[in-house]
Amino acid sequence: MPKNPFTRGHSRALTKRHKIAVAGVATLGAAAVVFSAVPGNADTTTSEATVSSAPVKYSSEQLKSRQADVSEQLAAKALQSKAAAEAKAAKAHAEAKAKAAAAAAKKKAAQAAAAKKAAQARKAKEAASRAAQRAKLKAATHKSYANNLDGWIKESLDIMKAKGIPGSYNGLHRNIIRESSGNPNAINNWDINAINGIPSKGLLQVIPPTFKAYHVPGTSWNIYDPVANITAAANYAADRYGSMDNVNSAY
Repeated sequence: MPKNPFTRGHSRALTKRHKIAVAGVATLGAAAVVFSAVPGNADTTTSEATVSSAPVKYSSEQLKSRQADVSEQLAAKALQSKAAAEAKAAKAHAEAKAKAAAAAAKKKAAQAAAAKKAAQARKAKEAASRAAQRAKLKAATHKSYANNLDGWIKESLDIMKAKGIPGSYNGLHRNIIRESSGNPNAINNWDINAINGIPSKGLLQVIPPTFKAYHVPGTSWNIYDPVANITAAANYAADRYGSMDNVNSAY
């Protein structure tokens, strides 16, 4: 019986193989791969291939090139570090400048607020002072006084006090008695003023131009009004003599 042809052939296929030897050699980052193929047949066996390795040698030009690369990398890193430091310094400067500007703005706003507050306080104080003066005058003019010489003098004194016009009860009373004997409608038709067409009138014998010039606000414009006449005469005497108390004769 003949042998199966496929049996021998199969054994040949099993014995035929190629072996690939790979050796890697690396020096200073260089790699080399060597492939070797050893053919085989049915009657022979596979032998190992030997691979030799030796260190890779670089030329001086290659070393210079690598040194240049390293120098460039170091220089680039130094530039990056310098740029980062400059950026950090610039940021710090900008933050400090912004902080100083904010502080200055805050200080300016505080000064403006203080000035505004002071102005408001000053205005309020002035308004209060004016209100107090009005209140004094109102109290003086709304107080009840007797409709006689005593009441007229007392009312006039209250108004004079509110307006800062000096004078005393005795000084007013003394001059009234001398000038008109206490008659609010008295008029002088014989002296030089009468000759000039401006006779003296009222309790303290005031001529119309003087009454108009020294009229006290809040009193009547009628020259014969007792209180208006007394306060206008006292105002004139204060301006010319310091006070009606200093007048002891015709004035």
